[in-house]
Amino acid sequence: MVCGELGWSREDGRLKEMSCRVAMLRMQTDGLLHLPSPRNGNHNGKPWHRRTALAEPDAPLRADGPRSLGTLQLQRVSHRAESQLHNEYIDRYHYLGYQPLPGAQLRYFVRAGGRLVALLSFGAAAWKTQPRDHYIGWTPAQRQENLHRVVNNARFLILPWIECKNLASSILARAARQINTDWPIQYGYRPLLLETFVEQERFRGTAYQAANWRCLGQTTGRGKLDVHHQALLPIKTVWVYPLDRHFRRVLCA
Repeated sequence: MVCGELGWSREDGRLKEMSCRVAMLRMQTDGLLHLPSPRNGNHNGKPWHRRTALAEPDAPLRADGPRSLGTLQLQRVSHRAESQLHNEYIDRYHYLGYQPLPGAQLRYFVRAGGRLVALLSFGAAAWKTQPRDHYIGWTPAQRQENLHRVVNNARFLILPWIECKNLASSILARAARQINTDWPIQYGYRPLLLETFVEQERFRGTAYQAANWRCLGQTTGRGKLDVHHQALLPIKTVWVYPLDRHFRRVLCA
């Protein structure tokens, strides 16, 4: 009902129901509104407590390079059981844990030689961030109109028992090609730019650099809702990867 009233729909005509749900949950968390209790229980906004034998640590695997592991394959998460397993892996082994992704999204299991080595999540882009917006050169109105064509790499996890030089950059390169193919099939339009945010005190972004992503600068650490100009969140470096050399022509239209 909310999407219909606001005319909030995708290019293919379907309503942006998931974006609306996540936005309203965040508004409730921030004290901006109060929602009724859900009719059906889910994990949105709640800790992910699921623990199964399927996501237990595997035997250590060490390799000199991706080729020695075997062919890399990205498997889309498409069923409920796969979704739950993906969420569990992220919650157990990614330092940020699991959080529901807003809006349009694709998630992947990454296998090498048939063995699970990594997981990826792609979702809606940040509403605004100065380094990215300056790089694109769009106006606030153009950003509002075309932001859906920017896709955020929200999670990237190499499983902690996997050690392989250059594996991360190889996966990122493969993922960029896969997103270019899968996103239009799922959502009816092509993304033009990938983005991600790397916590500066934890990581240097070496894998993204090796995969030809471009570092644009740093976030302020103030977050989306800060009105007191206080840096309370970790500083992150902003990285982007164009999927089309003419991305500015479309995003700034």
